[in-house]
Amino acid sequence: MLLDAHGMRLSSVIIAIFLSVALADVHAWSEASETAALEGAVKQRLILDETLLKSLTPVTVDVTFESAQGKKSGCYTGVLFWTLLEKAEPIERPGKNANLKHTLLITGRDGYAVALAIGEIDPHYEGKQVVVAYTGGEPSASMVSLRLVVPGDVHGGRNVRDVAKIELR
Repeated sequence: MLLDAHGMRLSSVIIAIFLSVALADVHAWSEASETAALEGAVKQRLILDETLLKSLTPVTVDVTFESAQGKKSGCYTGVLFWTLLEKAEPIERPGKNANLKHTLLITGRDGYAVALAIGEIDPHYEGKQVVVAYTGGEPSASMVSLRLVVPGDVHGGRNVRDVAKIELR
């Protein structure tokens, strides 16, 4: 079938519209995939987007840890994990020190996951300054995704890149 100039222009317009819609969907999906959620045994599910994180008090931590590539250091800025957890309002279980039965599972976009005990970040117990960072890393690095930073760990295995989901269990 042969198309005249009008038919080719119409075909080009239709293809352009189709591509615009398709690319808009991909852009919207990629924006949504850059956020993370804190959910599970909480009263309020939190979407950890830029608006929420930047509305909370920022903290900066310097960390040094061993990795497979040797010693790594970085300075990270973000929000205390405990602050986010308080905002989500954990569902309390009955019993003595019941909150200590909770664990947190933090999962990255690549499926890598680590666990933290609530007692590690609860200021009434260990009170470790664990941070959900939105900027930082090696000097002059900026991040485009969230990173869990666990200061004080000898190895950096619990520093999760590209956090996608945090679940309170």
